[in-house]
Amino acid sequence: MKIITLHKPVDINSLYNHLKQNLNPLFKKQRQSDTTFDIVKVGNEIEILQRELYQGFLYHIEVKGAKLHITRSEHYTDDVNSLTLESIMNTLFKDISGKGGTDLVLEG
Repeated sequence: MKIITLHKPVDINSLYNHLKQNLNPLFKKQRQSDTTFDIVKVGNEIEILQRELYQGFLYHIEVKGAKLHITRSEHYTDDVNSLTLESIMNTLFKDISGKGGTDLVLEG
């Protein structure tokens, strides 16, 4: 799990909408691919999936105040799509965090 601090509390709906609006277009641009990911919100959690290529989720994100608890599927850690998604999400997390930016608290 990776924990990222956003330096301000984040609203789950704002994060969800930000990911929903930006993740797929940025992925398509960066990877030159037509692959589209499902971004699903359930309560205070968001999952990123691609059911045609992967079983289960690629990323599971829990919002806890100003912290994001991010779990990456252990089955796809070296997958180029998963790594690309992670890079894009880190940029999007910085966007939503504003001037305060982000800090990596824990990775493991």
